[in-house]
Amino acid sequence: MAKSFYYFNPTTLSFEKTEFTFKDLAKRALWLVATALSFALVFVWLSFYVIDSPKERKLQKENNELKQKLKQIDQQLDVMQIVMNDIQDRDDNIYRSIFEVEPIPIEKRNPFFNRDTKYDNIAEHETVKLLNIISDKTDQMIVQMALEKRSLDTVSSLVNRKSEMLNAIPAIRPIKNMYSVTSGFGRRFHPILKTIRMHTGIDITAPKGTPIYATADGTVSADQGGSGYGVTVVINHGYSYQTLYAHMSKRIVKTGQRIKRGQLIGYVGNTGLSMGAHLHYEVLKGGSPVNPVHYFFSDITPQEYDAILESSKKINQALS
Repeated sequence: MAKSFYYFNPTTLSFEKTEFTFKDLAKRALWLVATALSFALVFVWLSFYVIDSPKERKLQKENNELKQKLKQIDQQLDVMQIVMNDIQDRDDNIYRSIFEVEPIPIEKRNPFFNRDTKYDNIAEHETVKLLNIISDKTDQMIVQMALEKRSLDTVSSLVNRKSEMLNAIPAIRPIKNMYSVTSGFGRRFHPILKTIRMHTGIDITAPKGTPIYATADGTVSADQGGSGYGVTVVINHGYSYQTLYAHMSKRIVKTGQRIKRGQLIGYVGNTGLSMGAHLHYEVLKGGSPVNPVHYFFSDITPQEYDAILESSKKINQALS
């Protein structure tokens, strides 16, 4: 049902009667609601997307500071990775090379080497993505540091073993101030047996009673080296090295005794199958005799070594 309303007509300067139907009223109400909603939506949009509240501005500032800090941490991790790579390179190419040990394979050093990065295909908020990248780098660094620690522990053990090995190498002359060899290593004529046979050591002439010194660290063996050697000392040095000192007049060390390089072990003599006072000295590597002259390098000058080497090459008669 239509309702009557009066409105002022400015043309006639009088109130005139008009009638509105329910349809007209509904239209006006819908227009008012639409207008109100429009204003509300504009207000909400301005509030949430254009104008930041004080709390939002504070959070935004903190977020920016967090991102900057995360970027700094990421850069620091990159620097740490460079340092770690340098340590690993030194470990593989210097430390392990010195001790003749194979370098650690790259796939073992870096288990992440052949793996795709977890976060490459993920579209995330920048801060979250930074956190994930840092987490990944940290995991990698922890694994590399743990492996490098074990590797350096191995190198440390090798250092100790290398020191022991170096001390086990016969590296000095058994008689001080010896500058020549009477009979060298190789096939020689035996003065007593009157045959050409392998001379498995070198003969060093010296007056009877001249001190004889151990050429490396080791333990005195019960082995006597063979018949015809007279009073003999055999020292086991470990690392497959042995030395033998024969035709001594007297030995002053006992079987099983620990010996240090340069320690007095006995005196030059003429015992066994011998033609005069001298020391028959042998170096064995892996049970096989080798030329002892090649091991004189710790207490000798290059000139002295050349003189001894030259004298040892002469094909002459052995003294024993």
